[in-house]
Amino acid sequence: MNNLITDIPILDDIKIHDESVQGTAFESVQNQHNPNARKLYIETYGCQMNFSDTEIVASIMLKMGFKTETNPKNADVIFLNTCSIRENAEQKVWERLKQYRSLKKHNPGLIVGVLGCMAERLKSKLLEQDKLVDIVVGPDAYRDLPNLISEVDSGQKAVNVLLSLEETYADISPVRLNSNGVSAFISIMRGCDNMCSFCVVPFTRGRERSREVNSILHEVEILLKEGYREVTLLGQNVDSYRYHNTNFAQLLELVAQMDRNLRVRFTTSHPKDISNQLLETMAKYNNICKFIHLPVQSGNNRILNKMNRTYTREWYLERVQTARSIMPNLALSTDIIVGFCSETEEEHQDTLSILEEVRYEHAYMFKYSERPGTLAARKYPDDVPDQVKTRRLNEVITLQTQISREKNLADIGKTFTVLVEGASKRSEKDLCGRNDANKMLVFPYKEGVKKGDYIQVKVKQATSATLIGEIVD
Repeated sequence: MNNLITDIPILDDIKIHDESVQGTAFESVQNQHNPNARKLYIETYGCQMNFSDTEIVASIMLKMGFKTETNPKNADVIFLNTCSIRENAEQKVWERLKQYRSLKKHNPGLIVGVLGCMAERLKSKLLEQDKLVDIVVGPDAYRDLPNLISEVDSGQKAVNVLLSLEETYADISPVRLNSNGVSAFISIMRGCDNMCSFCVVPFTRGRERSREVNSILHEVEILLKEGYREVTLLGQNVDSYRYHNTNFAQLLELVAQMDRNLRVRFTTSHPKDISNQLLETMAKYNNICKFIHLPVQSGNNRILNKMNRTYTREWYLERVQTARSIMPNLALSTDIIVGFCSETEEEHQDTLSILEEVRYEHAYMFKYSERPGTLAARKYPDDVPDQVKTRRLNEVITLQTQISREKNLADIGKTFTVLVEGASKRSEKDLCGRNDANKMLVFPYKEGVKKGDYIQVKVKQATSATLIGEIVD
């Protein structure tokens, strides 16, 4: 999916990323009022796929008789669903584990588990060097949680990090965590076959496998009945989805046809797999958002080749041009890595120039971080000094912030269809929601307007990140 390492955007409101962390605070009628039920607290780091996985874990644990807890101090089991995207992401987890050591001293029966990508990559260190962790579970082993919990209850440490060529969790109904009741993620595939040299995901999440079509459509149907108005189809590279004779463009069309009032988004796309069939399908349906997250990573062909991205700058720009010719109002976002192995100043300038040429709505921007086990770590020295990386990153941020501001200022006076998501974070007097281009709009509350409504909002002001407007009839 889309970010520095995975091509899935890390969930965060700001565009220069620090991996998000969130203690999942969610309610479920199942087990919540059982005073004897054991209490589960889950903390999630990283990308959208991790948040989707946490919803699967919660479902499995609720069926085991657990209930959810919003305060780790009151929990019987604490899970950290982790991210291996960058060293900083892993460091945050180690720091968090140290904080939980005091909880374990006061509650020796507390079970602490590490899930996800970091669990798969660092299983030995987690179990042997840090005596705090009781359970280590990889992304394909969540069905084994009942057995692993039993092992720990009997006094053993428990681990399962086996990768699967088949697991998609297609039959598990996710527990929607912190849901706004309007938008939901639907995982349509797992793993990745794109061996980008900087990327750890193929090693922590395994090979690509696509979920059965009818199970995806059934999940959409359930969400529609529950009142959801928007779904995001999620995968490491959704464009490579294929189940028997159904490709991603065909799946997208099937979902769009289910309800013309259901907004459909997807993430993430790999530039090499953006087909004209997909672009024409997007253009055909009004309820498919005209927005693509299309990671470029670098604007220089030598660096793209070293990254094993399998496309050139020219190929990428042709795909952008074709997409915009089919959908003139198409909005684009991207990922940028600065300071990749041996990147020169001239090559960095190529990245700045591609930002200027494409003019993205926003970008997720990172300094290169070497990940053990990747091709880049084995083959290429991480030889760009950190201070140079920092300076280059700041240049990218400055330029993209300027472009984002200019694009948003150009929206002043325009009226957009907005799906109301709820109250604004800053003021209960304001509502917020996103337009087709995935831009956040904030506008004063109007009587009768409620979460889940489609409304028309005219833009009055703009910042680099937000459009500010008012509801119009």
